[in-house]
Amino acid sequence: MEEEKKSNRRKFLQLTVVSGAAIATGAGLRNAFSEPNSELAKSQNAGESVHALTASGDLVQVDTAHARAVVHHPVTNDEARTGIAGKRFVMVIDLAKCDGCKKCTVACQKMHFTPKDREWMKVFEMQDSETTPSYWMPKPCFHCDNPPCTKVCPVNATFKRQDGIVLIDNERCIGCRFCMAACPYSSRFFNWERPVETPEMALTPYSPEQGYPRRVGTVEKCDFCPDMIRQGKMPGCISACAMKALYFGDENEDAVTNSDGETVRLSTLLEQNAGYRYMEDLGTKPRVYYLPPKNRRYPKPDLDHAASGHAAVKS
Repeated sequence: MEEEKKSNRRKFLQLTVVSGAAIATGAGLRNAFSEPNSELAKSQNAGESVHALTASGDLVQVDTAHARAVVHHPVTNDEARTGIAGKRFVMVIDLAKCDGCKKCTVACQKMHFTPKDREWMKVFEMQDSETTPSYWMPKPCFHCDNPPCTKVCPVNATFKRQDGIVLIDNERCIGCRFCMAACPYSSRFFNWERPVETPEMALTPYSPEQGYPRRVGTVEKCDFCPDMIRQGKMPGCISACAMKALYFGDENEDAVTNSDGETVRLSTLLEQNAGYRYMEDLGTKPRVYYLPPKNRRYPKPDLDHAASGHAAVKS
């Protein structure tokens, strides 16, 4: 029964986000469900219904026999700069659950075709004092609401969207690296050499929402996977987290979900666990929250393992 509830929740979340993407792209959910489905109906039992959120905000039940899969196309540059209407995306990282396995990093690298030595999602070993045990801290771009990086870009290549995501348009980037100097979290990387391009990358139309094909002499970073969000999917790092330590969701809905499909109220999660933001005193207003590593739910980090695969950073 519990597994069925999670499955239904995942379907609901997917259709909810898909509807948001449809609204943002002007397609509208009505069109998305206007024709008999081919792929969706084949994959589910006849007569089964799923919940869907309409463009007017009504929650309805739709028979899968009358639904069809939504075909996703790259958004225009203007749409990529505007973002998804009505959303304010946010990430929560529970340091008590993270075991430092770096599956989030690996999934991110695979999704974005980044080199092995370039980690948009870094995982640091932390230790607050000599008398306290160490713990693991994943660190993506924080997508600040008051981002220093966007303010110093002379060509508006990096920008803040209405849904909270900070992106880079590498077709505009001139490689001045002012944004890298302004970022207090060192979340940006520079393409010093001509990037290796796989056949899959070469066939993909460029969009600031996915950041590739990448270009030499431009800056890149974690982007919260907006192209995945438009498809009703979680960012790669969230889905890959076996410890269910990473949550992602919409602040406007006051809800975040982890890789297990567990959805909780954002405000309650932060309040009951003393959630905080990294270096919040800088006034950058990050959109990534941390839950303290209290009552850790994994073994103490192994030193040999740490020496072989993890960067060691002492706070």
